[in-house]
Amino acid sequence: MIRFSEVYKRYPNQHEALSGLSFELEKGEMAFLTGHSGAGKSTLLKLIALIERSSHGQVWVNNQNLTRLPKWKIPYYRRKIGLVFQDHNLLHDRTVFDNVALPLIIAGENHREIGRRVRAALDKVGLLGKERSLPIALSGGEQQRVGIARAVVNRPPVLLADEPTGNLDPDLSREIMFLFEQFNQVGATVFIASHDLELINSMSHRQITLHQGRLA
Repeated sequence: MIRFSEVYKRYPNQHEALSGLSFELEKGEMAFLTGHSGAGKSTLLKLIALIERSSHGQVWVNNQNLTRLPKWKIPYYRRKIGLVFQDHNLLHDRTVFDNVALPLIIAGENHREIGRRVRAALDKVGLLGKERSLPIALSGGEQQRVGIARAVVNRPPVLLADEPTGNLDPDLSREIMFLFEQFNQVGATVFIASHDLELINSMSHRQITLHQGRLA
């Protein structure tokens, strides 16, 4: 499902964020990406989401070679990737419903299907009663759940999360990780970057650890 083959990422300032990475995630696998701050975790996820491109090497996702994917195909590719961020990236002048609906609107889904799938996603994350609320009225944990609902509403085969529990207390962090496990159990490939070693060590999933841009 996700395969890196001798991948390097060097930025214009000559900083080499990733060096010779090779690893593979199977379809339907859930795994954690760990490492010190600045180890290259966010850069690695950006390569999978095609927010960044590798400098050398090959990145494959779902049998697509991202290195050769033309720019005009990137928006269509990203519809198959769910992204969850630490800071939520919600539109604060839009309701919870509208935030979650955004990927479906971009994909051109009809109004009835949008309503059905948004409510199903909100129900899954326990926020069905908050669909008309604005994000500012929600707690940090609820805002993160909105971000997760938005990421999964398109039913993507790949779900990526970059430090999704970084701003949450331990109890909320466990709840969020349990949600990711639920999506994994219905077939999504889930890859989560996290520095919360105590939490992820308590979960029975593979860990891929980076140190200064290399596999530790």
